[in-house]
Amino acid sequence: MSTNANTTTGEITEEPQAPVAAFLGSHLNGRTDEELSREFHQLLDQVRAHGKKGSMVITIVVEPPANGVESAPLPIGVESAVKAPKPTPVKSLYFLDNDGLPVREDPRQLAMDFRTAPATTDYKKA
Repeated sequence: MSTNANTTTGEITEEPQAPVAAFLGSHLNGRTDEELSREFHQLLDQVRAHGKKGSMVITIVVEPPANGVESAPLPIGVESAVKAPKPTPVKSLYFLDNDGLPVREDPRQLAMDFRTAPATTDYKKA
């Protein structure tokens, strides 16, 4: 119910109004409801998978009647925007060399030459 004031008498009246959920459920013969539900459940899956918050904004866009004709139909559209969480990107560590370029090995660390030890099948018995 909504409260409205009568412009001629000033009397306050209660007018029944249809729920927004009913409008969304019937918009475009239910296609809007199906699309919003699919997006909502994808958002839930992403939040569950990544442990981060997400959001979904539903916007109902109402345009004035064509050419300002009072009895003309109102174009109404429904838009949605989903901000689903994404996985945290994997990072790797780098050092900056003397030229400021990222390198994998610390340029301040002395390099050691390693060689492969010879393989043997002789074992010492204790």
